[in-house]
Amino acid sequence: MKRTIRHIKAVTSFLLVACFITGCGFQLRGDYLLAPELQTLYVSSVDKHGELTRLFKKHLKMNNVEVLPSYQVGKAELRILKDSLDRRTLSVFPNGQVAEYELIYTVRYQIRMEDKEPQNFVFELNRDYQDDPDVALAKSRELNLMLSEMRLNAVDRILRSMASVQL
Repeated sequence: MKRTIRHIKAVTSFLLVACFITGCGFQLRGDYLLAPELQTLYVSSVDKHGELTRLFKKHLKMNNVEVLPSYQVGKAELRILKDSLDRRTLSVFPNGQVAEYELIYTVRYQIRMEDKEPQNFVFELNRDYQDDPDVALAKSRELNLMLSEMRLNAVDRILRSMASVQL
């Protein structure tokens, strides 16, 4: 009897922990299994010193991908063609000021291999942002943090799509 109760408590505890972990959005992520052709890569961008480009190169190095300092014949190239942030009004206050925006972060990039057609990719990330003119400084900081998070999500998405690229 005691053994059964102990077993039920252990199973219940495990299920509760599993529910809490999955409820907060936690997911195990291993290394990105990139094709051998993408293990050495040149990264180019319209904005060489942009935040997205910097984060992407950093994450490549963390995943043991050799990032080339300049283009080399026969090596893969990932071009970040454009990243832009747009916003769309979702709601307004009674006085006519905007209360809520939808932020739309768009990323266009291309993977190029020698003697193969370039593969183009485009995706959007969306977030809702509530504006409050009474706390403009805090909301400005929140917007910057949200944009940084969107860039990190974009890097993750690019890496995941690279892992599924058919070369």
